[in-house]
Amino acid sequence: MNIYETADIGALLKENSYPGRGIVLGKSEDGKHAVFAYFIMGRSANSRNRIFVEKDQEMTIYPFDASKVEDPSLIIYSPVRRVWNKWVVTNGDQTDTVVDGLLAGESFATALEKREFEPDAPNYTPRISGIIDLDDGFIYKLSILKSADEKGSACNRYCYRYEPLNGLGHFIHTYNCDGNPIPTFTGEPRRVRIPSDIDKFAKTIWENLDPDNKVSLYVGFIDLATKKFSSRLFNKNQA
Repeated sequence: MNIYETADIGALLKENSYPGRGIVLGKSEDGKHAVFAYFIMGRSANSRNRIFVEKDQEMTIYPFDASKVEDPSLIIYSPVRRVWNKWVVTNGDQTDTVVDGLLAGESFATALEKREFEPDAPNYTPRISGIIDLDDGFIYKLSILKSADEKGSACNRYCYRYEPLNGLGHFIHTYNCDGNPIPTFTGEPRRVRIPSDIDKFAKTIWENLDPDNKVSLYVGFIDLATKKFSSRLFNKNQA
């Protein structure tokens, strides 16, 4: 096995009907942009009843049809928030935990010590989180908090710190594949290629997510020289 193998994210997604929620962080091929992507999927009507709404380089999830919301606790949150020249990307309300921690002088990993996997037995969905930090150079980190066993008895915590390379991203998602219960993501974040073109990258992800289960996608490109921000947003419920 080649540990430096870099995969095509479209191919990874096409062969997996349910990776769940996913984060990609990295650097564009031309070396000019820090890059993030976040997508959500859903199997239930409650999970599919969502849209992404962007405002000021941040993004929040809202119900598409508010009258159909069953339980908002684990599906309505702000996946992307900005603090100074840091972008925080997560799959739950731990976005706010990380942001509050950063504002209080804590590190990304320390802030996440306050949280654990989601209380949605029997799946115990892991909390995945990432940060792009441009305040002192450019680094990015990914974290996953997941159950230590099938009973949710304890939480295992993993944090990965990356020095950016042109054209390289790291991809982490909540589930290995579909199932009942849904099997938690295992292994390290996957190395994936990131092109220079935001539209190519965004369309590759969106068009290869399972058409029945995909819900929304948000992609951000941050110019490393100017901090100019560009984004693309896709909602299945607002085709």
